[in-house]
Amino acid sequence: MAASSNKKLSLWSLTSLVVGSMIGAGIFSLPATFGRATGGFGAIIAWIIAGGGMLTLAFVFQTLAQRKPDLDSGVYIYAKTGFGDYAGFASAIGFWSGACIGSVSYFVLIKSTLGAFFPLFGDGNTLSAVLIASLILWSFHFMVLRGIKEAAAINTIATFAKVIPIFIFVIVLAFAFHTDTFALNFWGAQPLGAIGDLSHLDDYGYTGHAALEIGAGSESLFSQVRSTMLVTVFVFVGIEGASVYSRYAKERKHVGIATVLGFIGVLCLLVLVTMLSYGVLLRPDLAALRQPSMAGVLEHIVGRWGAIFISIGLIISVMGAYLSWTLLAAEALYSAAKSNIMPRVFTTENKRGVPSAAVWMSNIFIQLFLIVTLFTEYAFQLA
Repeated sequence: MAASSNKKLSLWSLTSLVVGSMIGAGIFSLPATFGRATGGFGAIIAWIIAGGGMLTLAFVFQTLAQRKPDLDSGVYIYAKTGFGDYAGFASAIGFWSGACIGSVSYFVLIKSTLGAFFPLFGDGNTLSAVLIASLILWSFHFMVLRGIKEAAAINTIATFAKVIPIFIFVIVLAFAFHTDTFALNFWGAQPLGAIGDLSHLDDYGYTGHAALEIGAGSESLFSQVRSTMLVTVFVFVGIEGASVYSRYAKERKHVGIATVLGFIGVLCLLVLVTMLSYGVLLRPDLAALRQPSMAGVLEHIVGRWGAIFISIGLIISVMGAYLSWTLLAAEALYSAAKSNIMPRVFTTENKRGVPSAAVWMSNIFIQLFLIVTLFTEYAFQLA
């Protein structure tokens, strides 16, 4: 059943779905992840490669939305139309299962973050953690069943709420930024005594800094950049959010515009978080930060409240991303069933036009996997 006009999503709602699904936990881990992998120059190259490639993908979604406006069932429909039912099924089941497992990792990360303050949550795999995660899971479940547009509106609010802490982080780092610290981190390996006045480092506890060595030793620039590729691609997962929900768009052209706008906005935030961190802490200290490493960077500048502030921001961000991926997972299952490559039972909708059978199936799958995390020591890696 086509979405009625009063359930259509605006350009900004579609854009917030893209931003909300892309900004989850990944951005909060960038300072330490990049600090372990490369220096500033390598980071610039990495973002140019990943950003350029993903911008091309965003334009592909935009072009497909314009040239094939009749294909409004998400990314899998392009595989089905171009290569047949099996390719479409493989794309749909892969996207759906990946979205569900990703949601599990969000729950584990939330409890792991809280575990730094409340030991009963451990690393996100204790009984208390799973019970709380299950409570959140089913609360979101019944909220989504109340209506897609209502859930999308909440997602828009959550998107703004998650972006605000990141903006504040960027502003604080811009004022705390030291060009000589950035210069030391730029090439990945540099003697501290070789560049400029480093007296400000003593204020941060870097005594005897002239003898300290930064970087990856003999590691080549190519190897440094390669080490960042997995994370740079990972943080762009969700770029397809507007395409998945294209059948709800008020205007078909909004799908492509939302994809490009969301991508550009997120890319700017990713680059700023990464590059500004190189001007605040030396690479060994960035690399040694506990995840979420944004919390450690801000704590270094403003004190303990900075870590608490970013941890709260992370929880809001991950909850918003979870809502986005709940919507995306259910929509993928529903759309595939409408195209007869999934069981027709998943086309069942409730009186609010929500694909209720798909929502139930997705959340039951997530619940089962949450239970599995009780029996593993490394729940986040398992997910």
